[in-house]
Amino acid sequence: MNRSSENRTKVADKAVVLLSGGLDSATALAIAKDRKFDCYALSVDYGQRHESELTAARNVAGTLGVAAHKIITVDLTAFGGSALTDDTIAVPVAGEATTGTPITYVPARNTIMLSLALAWAETLSCRDIFIGVNAVDYSGYPDCRPEYIQAFEKMANLATKAALEGSTVTFHAPLIDLPKKDIILTGLALGVDYSLTVSCYQADETGRACGVCDSCRIRRDGFAAAGVEDMTRYRV
Repeated sequence: MNRSSENRTKVADKAVVLLSGGLDSATALAIAKDRKFDCYALSVDYGQRHESELTAARNVAGTLGVAAHKIITVDLTAFGGSALTDDTIAVPVAGEATTGTPITYVPARNTIMLSLALAWAETLSCRDIFIGVNAVDYSGYPDCRPEYIQAFEKMANLATKAALEGSTVTFHAPLIDLPKKDIILTGLALGVDYSLTVSCYQADETGRACGVCDSCRIRRDGFAAAGVEDMTRYRV
C-alpha cells in the first residue's frame, strides 16, 4: 500500500458527529461507532431553552465513547424567531402541527451546525459527517429533508480547500427515512441508553421532560410503537 492509500484509509476512519443530546443524535453517534468510525462529537450551545440537552450530550458522548467532544457557543437568541430561542414565543403544547413550518424551527440552525461540523472535519482531515435529522415523524422542518443534506454536501465539496485537493466529504443522515419506532429499536440494539438523552423542547435544568410538547409526544409515541419501556424522565 502506497502512502496516499494509507492516508485515505486513515482519513476515512474519522467522522464528525453532530450530537445535540437528544434521542436521534445519540442514535446517529451509535451508528457511526458501529460503522467503525473514530468519532468526534460536536454539540452547539445556541441559546436553546433546553440547555440540559448539552449535559445529556456530554453524558452520551462519555457513555458511547468518542475521540473528542467539543461544545461550541453560537448565540442565536440574538435573532430569535423560534420558540426555542425567543422567550416571548411559547412552546406549543396542544399537539403536532400538521401543516407549515413549526414555530420550534430555528432559522438556519442546521446550516450553521453543519458548517461548524465541516470546519472541524476539514481541520481533522476527516471525510465523513453524521447528523441525526429525520424527515418522517416530523417533516415540517425544511432543513431535515434529504434534498437539503444533498445540497449541503454539494456546496461543501465546492467550498473547501480539502475538497479542491481531492478530499471530498460525505454527509451521512442514517435516520432520515426511519420512523421513530425504528430509530429507537436501532439505538437499543447498538447499546444507546436513552435515559441519558433529552428531547423535550422545554426540559428543566435536570433534564426532566414536560411530556406535552411536540417533541415529547413524538418520543413517547415512538417508544409505544416500539413496544419498549419509555426511559424518559417526566416532570409529571
